[in-house]
Amino acid sequence: MTRSVKSRSTESAGLRERKKLETRDALANAAMRLALERGLDGLRVEDIAAEANVSMRTFNNYFASKQEALAARYVDRMRHAATALRERPTDEPLWDAITAAMLAPWSDPERGNTAPTPSAAPDLRLIFGSAAMQAEILRESLSKDHPFALAVAERTRTDTQRDLYPSLVAAAVTAVAQVAVSAFLNASPPVPIVPLLRQALERLAAGLRDPSVAELPMSGRQK
Repeated sequence: MTRSVKSRSTESAGLRERKKLETRDALANAAMRLALERGLDGLRVEDIAAEANVSMRTFNNYFASKQEALAARYVDRMRHAATALRERPTDEPLWDAITAAMLAPWSDPERGNTAPTPSAAPDLRLIFGSAAMQAEILRESLSKDHPFALAVAERTRTDTQRDLYPSLVAAAVTAVAQVAVSAFLNASPPVPIVPLLRQALERLAAGLRDPSVAELPMSGRQK
């Protein structure tokens, strides 16, 4: 295969991938718009597909349910956080890097990621405060190929298939983020979400040690 043919093939693959991401984003955005208008109970997958101007078959190629379409925002934030973790300095303490990476998706307008305003909390509470949405996000967080778990595995020289640590971290930061989101959604008076998330992550950081750093022998630990 000549270089020009390879180049065209690569460009074609890149274009297909961009189109797939655009379709996925269109469906996720349509789901959010309609959920804000109608509530989670009034949201139908048929309406999401129609709003995004695609067929039901196309919807089913991307998402298995309306909850999964809405949870795409969580998935995107965690992918962004995983990328941010990989970009952190290698000599930075693990949990400092994790905290900075988890905050990145909430404060990066250049990538289209900004935190919701406190005034949006009542509407968002009707969607993301539901048990069904919380269960969907938890399901995503326990996936072995969770993007943040993979990033943690790379940084700590562990393996998501053999070691508990990467998946444990991904599940823990997801749970902490959900606690912060819940506090944001239910705060009275309304408060910004980023300080809540930072506080929650800093408290978690005191718990799970970095397994790639050798532990002190028992005699060297403080009693």
